[in-house]
Amino acid sequence: MTNESKDPLRGLDPFDIFDAEAERLDRYFSGLDAEGWNRPSRAAGWSVRDVLGHLAGEELYNHACLDDDVDGFTAMLRREGVGGGFDGFNGWCVENRRGLPVEEVLQEWRRENGDTRERMRALGHEALLPTFAGPYPVGSQTFHYASEYATHADDVGAPVTEEEAKERSRWRARVGMFVLAEQDAKVQVELTADGVLVHANGMSERLPVPVFVEATVGRLPDDHPLDRGLRTALRCLA
Repeated sequence: MTNESKDPLRGLDPFDIFDAEAERLDRYFSGLDAEGWNRPSRAAGWSVRDVLGHLAGEELYNHACLDDDVDGFTAMLRREGVGGGFDGFNGWCVENRRGLPVEEVLQEWRRENGDTRERMRALGHEALLPTFAGPYPVGSQTFHYASEYATHADDVGAPVTEEEAKERSRWRARVGMFVLAEQDAKVQVELTADGVLVHANGMSERLPVPVFVEATVGRLPDDHPLDRGLRTALRCLA
């Protein structure tokens, strides 16, 4: 078993990774015209602009955690009539920003996410962050945020260079392995030099690292040949 499989997050800096994915999105968003903003994204039902609205809106939750005010966040949702858990909240964030100038939403996201990243880094890996699920290590939460940003960067088609693609896929695979273990998923996973060994539901597969990553975030195409049971077993991230 590789060291990466034994301790998936060892040696990774979540704050640097989160910064890199935020910068990737910012570069991409900065170059879009009206056609680009209105193009459908890979996130079902959302345009590229809607993905930005989601990212800007979810900073309300991120800041509530940083401010130790999750109760206040919940009260705000009740006042606004937002139900349906995080799916309902995400939809509300997108709808509330569709009528705003896109540059205004972009500036909101830059400002609020920049504050989130700065404050998370200042707190450090081991500090505990109040969340809906209870106190949770800042470093681990930052890995979740970085994974989400990488997923949405792919959703909108933000460029990834050939030089960074392999290492990017590997850190995302390592985060997926960590979250599967954290959730006590009924699956065994080993990251090797040439892929990911997966054992679940009496089946074994060796997956290319990018395919494993796409499975963990629920982005495999419907016609992908991976067994549906294994897909379900591997899905662990947004």
